Amino acid sequence: MSKYRILYVDDEADIREVAEMSLELDPAFEVRTCSSGADALMAAPAWQPDLILLDVMMPGMDGPETLKALRSDVRTASCPVVFITARTQSYEVERFLSLGAAGLIAKPFDPMSLAEDVKRYLS
Repeated sequence: MSKYRILYVDDEADIREVAEMSLELDPAFEVRTCSSGADALMAAPAWQPDLILLDVMMPGMDGPETLKALRSDVRTASCPVVFITARTQSYEVERFLSLGAAGLIAKPFDPMSLAEDVKRYLS
C-alpha cells in the first residue's frame, strides 16, 4: 500500500509534534515536518509530498511567501498546499485561496479529525 506523503510546516515545535502524531495514527500517511518556510523549500522538492500543510504566520518567510516560492519551482508548483491558520475571517480565507492555496484548516485544529480533514484535500 502506498502512503500519502504529507509535509507539515510550522515554526512551533509542539504544534508540529501534535500534527505529526495525529496524522501518523492514520496508516495512509507518511509525515515529515519542517520548522520554517526556508526548510520547506529545501525539503519539498527532494521528498515530493502529496500535500503540504503550511502555517501562515511564521518568522522570516511566512506561509504566503513560502507558497509563492513553492509555486515558482517546477518541482513543487503543482503540489497542493493547505494553510493552517487562526486567521479564518472570510476575507482572509478568500485572500489565501486567491494566492493558490487548495484550502484552509483552522488553528487550533482538532488532532482527532486532522487526518480526515487532510484526506478531503487529497481526493
